Amino acid sequence: MAFLAPAAPFISAATSVMAASQASAVGRYNQSIQNRNALIAEQEAERIEQQKEFDLARFDQQFAQLQGQTKTRIVKSGAELSGSGLRVLRYNAEQAELEKDILDYNSKVAQSKKLEEANFARMSGNLARIEARQAQFGYYAQAGTSLLKAFG
Repeated sequence: MAFLAPAAPFISAATSVMAASQASAVGRYNQSIQNRNALIAEQEAERIEQQKEFDLARFDQQFAQLQGQTKTRIVKSGAELSGSGLRVLRYNAEQAELEKDILDYNSKVAQSKKLEEANFARMSGNLARIEARQAQFGYYAQAGTSLLKAFG
């Protein structure tokens, strides 16, 4: 085993270089995972927008049906579409606009959360990459130290 002693610093240096390579690969992999997570969050934000459009269209359809039923009931009761009948229809329309604004607001809040998730994922990916580079440089420093001991 004594014959391996002179080779020990070189073996240590080679091992450190391989560890540096692995650290770099792990950093790139972790960054790619976080970039994928960011992409998924952005896609979810798009789906939230699509769902909002669908919900608004369905709401408009249901509201038109409600207004039609309300008009029919007013006319059927023998009243004219004036006075309190018009106030009821106007109140329904005001409430419908308020409900649509709430749907829109909630959608925007949910989209903002998803976009923030995407930004955070990208930052986490960049941080993982930076941490891997730091580890990589540490391993290279170990390799250099081993070689300096061999020649020093």
